[in-house]
Amino acid sequence: MSYAERLQKRIEKTGSRLCVGLDPRPGDGGAAFAKNFLTQVIEETAIWAAAYKPNMAYFEAMGIEGIKLLEDLLAAMPSDVPVILDAKRSDIGETQKYYAQGYFAGWNVDAVTLNPFLGYDSIEPFLDWEGKGIYLLAVTSNPGSADFQRQKLADGRSVFELVTALGDRAKAEGRATDVGYVVGLTNAADVLEKIPDAPLLVPGLGAQGGDLASLAAAGRSAPDVINVSRGILYAADERGFGKRARDWAEKISAAYGK
Repeated sequence: MSYAERLQKRIEKTGSRLCVGLDPRPGDGGAAFAKNFLTQVIEETAIWAAAYKPNMAYFEAMGIEGIKLLEDLLAAMPSDVPVILDAKRSDIGETQKYYAQGYFAGWNVDAVTLNPFLGYDSIEPFLDWEGKGIYLLAVTSNPGSADFQRQKLADGRSVFELVTALGDRAKAEGRATDVGYVVGLTNAADVLEKIPDAPLLVPGLGAQGGDLASLAAAGRSAPDVINVSRGILYAADERGFGKRARDWAEKISAAYGK
């Protein structure tokens, strides 16, 4: 089963496109506290989660204990929920080979985010993994996406279209790994018509203020997932993690008319 097929199956099972971001704040009690905190998050949100997205930066900030925590969490994840490792790695091919080996073989995550701006050869080590996926940064949710990603080229294309061309090339070559894209909801309205109907990882809902309307109206068939991190983990209200996840999942479903 391909990564996209597995993700689509999970979306259909849950009726949810919610990706739960796992971003433990290092200053909130260290790795031991973070383990208990995230274990509770996973237990309470699993019924609503189309995917989980641990962000490497938060774990790396806790040092070796944070990496061990991530390993423990990955080993204990519900087997039917895809895991997207938000690593945003970018390096030359030989180094990328070991990143791919570590993430896909060692940690057995289902998908990884990659920065594609070193070119096609830098993503190639991730392209021959059956059943796995990668998400290339195309149009991110921060204002700085205008500095490069949304700049116009002389031929009329935008820079992010060079990124999607890498995914088109991988597909044309019949590579084993599914290629999707990171498209921030805050900047999605003006770019979605130029993004292939491949899996999207969509940050920017909730704390970043993104609007679902443009995404829901795009008529896409790919298994897109919308990430919420702070709105579930750190919302300043009396709801538990599960109730927050349910509310976000229902909000997303309502926007899609489902």
